[in-house]
Amino acid sequence: MARVTVEDCIDKVENRFELVLLASHRARMISSGSPLTVDRDNDKNPVVALREVAEETVSPEDLKEDLIHSLQKYVEVDEPETEAVPLVPNAGARGGTEVNSVDDSAVEFDRMSEEDLLRGLEGLVPPERKDDI
Repeated sequence: MARVTVEDCIDKVENRFELVLLASHRARMISSGSPLTVDRDNDKNPVVALREVAEETVSPEDLKEDLIHSLQKYVEVDEPETEAVPLVPNAGARGGTEVNSVDDSAVEFDRMSEEDLLRGLEGLVPPERKDDI
């Protein structure tokens, strides 16, 4: 049954290696409780996963994205960087008067891009380890 199922899937997935990855991921999903999209017919999870791909009840692209997402340990989210805002002096406990009057209008912040920061970090030499005697 599995050989026929694999031959049915070849035209749905680019190559056999990718088919194995996707079907094994789907079989793990089934064993963890994901609902079936085809009848089980007394088949084991890998065969059911192959049948789902062959009958196109599960999208190979969706399986691929889900597999990639499950293997990622860190998902980078591109968020805009917040603007640097100078600190506002805290109001004192005595009726809203300032305890320390500091003029923050002259405070300037250094601007450095992420690329400049990475270039600067690449040039750093790690500190020497001192062996305790």
